Amino acid sequence: MNIQFKKGVLELIVLVSVNKKDMYGYELVMEVSKIVDINEGTIYPILKRLTNEKFFDTYLVESNEGPPRKYYRITSLGREKMKELLDNWKKFSKSVNNFIEGSMKGE
Repeated sequence: MNIQFKKGVLELIVLVSVNKKDMYGYELVMEVSKIVDINEGTIYPILKRLTNEKFFDTYLVESNEGPPRKYYRITSLGREKMKELLDNWKKFSKSVNNFIEGSMKGE
């Protein structure tokens, strides 16, 4: 997938994923990787920014496999942002699809 396409949609995918259930960083990397090919270092700056912008809260949970895990939980502000991005994505993708389909009819 084109890197610019990924950049534009990663924040939305992260918000939607954490809206489904609270997740820790690596778990989120694995979830997002099912949709777009990313590396681990791509997600953590997004998580930090979304937390700083108050779209996520964090909390620690003890782990049997090493240090405590930092979980991310979406806030009400985060849900508002997610809905805004979803609306924008739907309008954008519909416009692009309509344009492509209209352009391809003559071929």
